[in-house]
Amino acid sequence: MSTNAQTLTRIAKASIGVGLAVFALKATAWWLTGSVALFSDALESTVNVVTAVAAYAAVRISFRPPDDARPYGYHKAEYLSAVLVGSMVLLAAASIARAAWEGFMAPAPIQQGGLGLAVNGAATVLNAGWCAVLLWAGRTYHSPALAADGHHVLTDVASSVGVLAGVGLAMGVGWWWLDPALAACVAIGVLVAGWKLMKESVGGLMDTAVPPATRAVIDTAIRTHAKGAIEAHDIRTRHAGRATFIEFHLIVSSTMSVAEAHTICDDIEHALHAAIPYSRVTIHIEPEHKAKHTGLQLSPNAP
Repeated sequence: MSTNAQTLTRIAKASIGVGLAVFALKATAWWLTGSVALFSDALESTVNVVTAVAAYAAVRISFRPPDDARPYGYHKAEYLSAVLVGSMVLLAAASIARAAWEGFMAPAPIQQGGLGLAVNGAATVLNAGWCAVLLWAGRTYHSPALAADGHHVLTDVASSVGVLAGVGLAMGVGWWWLDPALAACVAIGVLVAGWKLMKESVGGLMDTAVPPATRAVIDTAIRTHAKGAIEAHDIRTRHAGRATFIEFHLIVSSTMSVAEAHTICDDIEHALHAAIPYSRVTIHIEPEHKAKHTGLQLSPNAP
């Protein structure tokens, strides 16, 4: 297993432990207070645990080398993980909404509020620190599973801060209806987060092209390092987990030797690998009469 794989696996495994610790703290806060809002916060943290387990499994699977059954690798396993997480988030939102409705029907005073808020606050601080680690790892190592985990934890942190402030206000002024109202707000936030996760993951499974900014980097690398070629057309891209697949046709002179064309392809591939981490490049060489006069028009006589 590569160094990157080992690092991501350790982070994903640690995320399970952090998720369990945060859930235990939040569940304790709910048990102390009986607050519907704190219950919703604890319930959302159960999703963090499921997310962490799914991310760990997906990261391990995604690093498997290509084989006869999966010649393009196992990168999309991370998208399947993110879809599972999104589904769990939607289920959590439904459960929280039900608890909020029951709280509206029978609002009750909050017990041991000071201690409960302190415990929940400690869980929120722990969650915030780990969120920063997950977002950094997802961005640095191009891991959709860890990025999805990090974004969900970020949503959890934001909702926890709101819940802490709201429950504190309810205790201060005696507005006990505010407790289930906060739970309803958490449910809405969780619902939006789950929808975004599933939308992004489905895009990856459907081989959506890279964003315009990334495409501009690809085009620049081809233009700069395709010296001697005439045209690059039918440029197609897609993401699959960490990997970015890039395919295109490269037009060269009919008199150019195979060795010369191969050298141009090597230069382009090296440039793309440097500009786009984990890129997989496929170039189809064609003679000049196959030019479509579309795509990237190059300078065959460039030095």
